[in-house]
Amino acid sequence: MKVYKIQGGTPLKGNIKVSGAKNSAVALIPASILADSPVTIEGLPEISDVHTLQNLLEDIGGNVDFQDGTMTIDPSEMISMPLPNGNVKKLRASYYLMGAMLGKFKKAVIGLPGGCHLGPRPIDQHIKGFEALGAKVTNEHGAIYLRADELKGAKIYLDIVSVGATINIMLAAVLAKGKTVIENAAKEPEIIDVATLLSNMGANIKGAGTNVIRIEGVESLSGTRHTIIPDRIEAGTFMIMAAVAGDGVTIDNVIPLHVEAVTAKLREMGVVVEEDEERLFIPKTKSLKAVDVKTLVYPGFPTDLQQPFCVLSTQAEGASMLTDTIYSARFKQIDELRRMNASSKVEGRSAIIHGPTPLHAAKVKASDLRAGASLVIAGLIAEGETEIQGISHIERGYGGLIEKLRGLGASIQKVEVPDEDEAQSNS
Repeated sequence: MKVYKIQGGTPLKGNIKVSGAKNSAVALIPASILADSPVTIEGLPEISDVHTLQNLLEDIGGNVDFQDGTMTIDPSEMISMPLPNGNVKKLRASYYLMGAMLGKFKKAVIGLPGGCHLGPRPIDQHIKGFEALGAKVTNEHGAIYLRADELKGAKIYLDIVSVGATINIMLAAVLAKGKTVIENAAKEPEIIDVATLLSNMGANIKGAGTNVIRIEGVESLSGTRHTIIPDRIEAGTFMIMAAVAGDGVTIDNVIPLHVEAVTAKLREMGVVVEEDEERLFIPKTKSLKAVDVKTLVYPGFPTDLQQPFCVLSTQAEGASMLTDTIYSARFKQIDELRRMNASSKVEGRSAIIHGPTPLHAAKVKASDLRAGASLVIAGLIAEGETEIQGISHIERGYGGLIEKLRGLGASIQKVEVPDEDEAQSNS
């Protein structure tokens, strides 16, 4: 199996560039299904989720070319083939194929989505939206079947603020007859990014980025060219990394407005964050003080950065409490950090961390994407060589991570080691 090996203790210095947004990419690519002619998306991250979606579009007849971060998708020969399992199981965002294929073909068969295991993440709000638009939705043999004679605009109130449901309903509604209103919609930048692509394709969407989105259905959508926004979660990960392990790090390709909640918490801890139009500079931080963090929907502190922030908290003076109001099971990194000498525990929806505590190298395992990112940061500051298993999770969301970190002077490599089960059977 492949693992990351990190020799900790080297201060990071220099420039690092943020890739295109993973959480946009996984919705923009399925959105291309809705067009009648080729769609080109520039700035896509080189991550496994993007390649998985490329394979899924090719499975349904799409002609897809992906080179140097630019993907051109010709949907003209796509058909509504069932996608029961296989690649669908590799990422949770495969559910966007439901909205896109329902909107285009008025039918779809999609296996239940996979991705990281973060506790219950039901798609009931997605289904509620599809049914309101006129679709019949059934669960048959572990796959979701969607069928509609026609889709008609409707007023849809989301019981919880959901990025996935907001985007999925948008995808299904842009070609529906009449007007759709999504109330209590999510406001994330990625929603604006998807709405921008759809609008450039000819969709009539107003209010993206607010809690009420209005969509007037159109007859057809055409191809376009679109540049993806920077990944605010990757930017936040690099900000946290620079705060705890940096000796002067410049982060390029950032929209500072998108990471305001992270910037505010870092400054509260004593970290200097200097902002420019599309870059941030974080000088060496001399000392950190503990803060409490509560994850909230955008523009609050992102749940995706709770796990990396836990590592930062191990180096802060005092007791920090990190409460995740979005995903209750998103603390699997805590046991791994304790292997590395962190003084931390989980109580209900919160992690309590005492610091500063020196971290020691250990053999640890990434349970999900952002837990993996937290272990990379921990390895960078730990004494000795840390081995991280489960790196496929990390590579779902961080493209070219090793090269980027080496550019800052980090000692990190990806190596093949014997699988532990194999090693035990051979001994």
